[in-house]
Formats: sequence, C-alpha cells, structure tokens
Amino acid sequence: EQLDTTYRPGGWNARQVIHHVPDSHLQAYSRFKLVLTEESPTIKPYHEDRWASLEDTFQTPVEISLNLLEALHYRWVKLLESMAVDDFDLYYIHPEYGKKYALGAVCKLYAWHGKHHLAHLSLIKNSTQV
Repeated sequence: EQLDTTYRPGGWNARQVIHHVPDSHLQAYSRFKLVLTEESPTIKPYHEDRWASLEDTFQTPVEISLNLLEALHYRWVKLLESMAVDDFDLYYIHPEYGKKYALGAVCKLYAWHGKHHLAHLSLIKNSTQV
C-alpha cells in the first residue's frame, strides 16, 4: 500500500510523513503563541524521528491528521492575520542550536516545510503508479 511506501531508502513512509506535518506545525503554532505572550522564550525541542515512530502514527487513520492540519492552519492563519508587522521580528531561542528564530523567518520555514513533505508524498505516489 502507498501509505507504507518510503520516499527514499531509510526515509519515512507516507503515513509517517502525513502524521509528521501536523505534529511539526503544532509545535510551530505553539511557539508563535509563546513568543507573542512571553519575552524571547526558550522553546523545548522535540525528537521528530521518535514522534514519527510512536504507535499512534501507525494506528491512526491519516484522515485524522489531515483534518487536524486543516483546523490548525485555520487557527494559525487567524493568528497571523492578527499580528502587527513588528510582531514578525519577535523571536524564540532554540536551545539545541543556540539561535534566535524570528517569527517572520519561522513563517517562511513552515510554508516551505509543508511543500517539502508534499514533494515527498508526490515521489511516493509517482513511484507506486503502474
């Protein structure tokens, strides 16, 4: 089945990619809220490979994560629309990298992130078509 196909040897399968995107975007959305309510917070990193290997990834229908992603993006857009231009210069600190990440740059990163993983899913789709 396509959901169990990886986009490259040793890579995640389609199911893991689909569940990863809302996991990751939830982290980013939460970080936006932290930055907007705290002063230059240090965020808590997470281990995306470990998250992608948890049993819920394999037991949950992908439609659940697709619905979650749609709802999350709706909320995130509402938050983005409410932000002042200067808010996009606010930042959080990532302790693993010792870097500051401004919300404007993070917004661009996650716009790319979704497209990046959509390309992985396209590779899987194209490789499994007869």
